Amino acid sequence: MASEKLPRVTGDDAEELIDFIRNYVNSSGCDGVVIGQSGGVDSAVTVKLAVDALGPERVHPIFLPTDVTPKDDYDCTKRMSDLWGMDYTVINIQPAIDSLIGIIGDELSSLEKGNIAARCRMAVLYERAKKMNCLVVGTSNQSELMMGYFTKHGDGASDLLPLVNMYKTNVWQLARIIGVPTEIIDKPPSAGFWEGQTDEDEMGIKYSILDQILYGLESDRTDREISVTTGVDPETVSGIRRRVQSMKHKRLPAARPGKIL
Repeated sequence: MASEKLPRVTGDDAEELIDFIRNYVNSSGCDGVVIGQSGGVDSAVTVKLAVDALGPERVHPIFLPTDVTPKDDYDCTKRMSDLWGMDYTVINIQPAIDSLIGIIGDELSSLEKGNIAARCRMAVLYERAKKMNCLVVGTSNQSELMMGYFTKHGDGASDLLPLVNMYKTNVWQLARIIGVPTEIIDKPPSAGFWEGQTDEDEMGIKYSILDQILYGLESDRTDREISVTTGVDPETVSGIRRRVQSMKHKRLPAARPGKIL
């Protein structure tokens, strides 16, 4: 059976992203960047790229835990900050989440509470960025963006997005190239919205398979062609295609009429 081959990431790709961050931040007139650090591989890769581009003194990672954040995330973020010479800032956002839930007053699902948490995190990041004359760097990758696996105006908000053209599979490759610790690379991907939550369980598919399907969609393959090359049944491929299409509104700026007053 043939296999859909994603392009592999190289050291040249890493250097291009480092140059992108350096050039964009320097041309903006800002002093540095703020990044939401989670303990996962996407934020670790983003932080390391920023440190390589700007130096640790211009990179300000902020860890924003809640009451369900695993202790391992505290340990991982602290070790990364120490390893790469950055200040370690922790702000517990649970009180803000509880206040908003109290104001809303409705019974909320775990997903709805997770969306509130993501928006609270972004509010803190932008407040800190404003005070420090910094830009907010997003950590979302292409797989998440295509699937709509992010919160509008939450983790989907940023001033620059280095990983926008990299599938999750590519992010893992890039992590090894730029020196992210293996313990971070090997962690199951999780948004940390609730205890035991993982990305792959919530989406119902492994990234290793999902990325092959997404690459097939981007390569203008039919559902049948993608099914043959990936070994995934056509119904699953069709379901992924429908989801990508239905999530388009999350990837676009707000719709506007033709004339702006």
